[in-house]
Amino acid sequence: MTIHQLSIFIENRSGTLIKVLEVLKEAKIQIVASTIADTAEYGIYRLICSEPLRAYDELKKSGVAVALSDVLALELDDEPGRAADAVKIFSDAGISIAYMYTFLLRGKGILVFRTDNREKAREVIILNNMKFIAEQDLSKWA
Repeated sequence: MTIHQLSIFIENRSGTLIKVLEVLKEAKIQIVASTIADTAEYGIYRLICSEPLRAYDELKKSGVAVALSDVLALELDDEPGRAADAVKIFSDAGISIAYMYTFLLRGKGILVFRTDNREKAREVIILNNMKFIAEQDLSKWA
């Protein structure tokens, strides 16, 4: 029910992001979604890709500071308010969302998030018949 996400430390200076992108390009790993949260001196580049374990290994070999974590991802109908509806279900269950990002892919909304209580979030997903994206589904999306 979870997918692997890469979190990469990116210094705010020319050339650091391109190094990451070039490593993935050379390894022929497709980026499905990504986001950067930054401060004045560095950013955290989070990404979902077609082969996260291989991407992790390739980036480590290249000297990139990268971490692998599990996040939850939901498939939503591409209609206004679907993300709000999904987040409300978790909020009503007392589950906090640490961060999230959304994107549209092939006519579906995708909501990726990390929570303070992954096990309870899994229960809520099942109880509410929410459509989740699992690791093996990534090749379908990439």
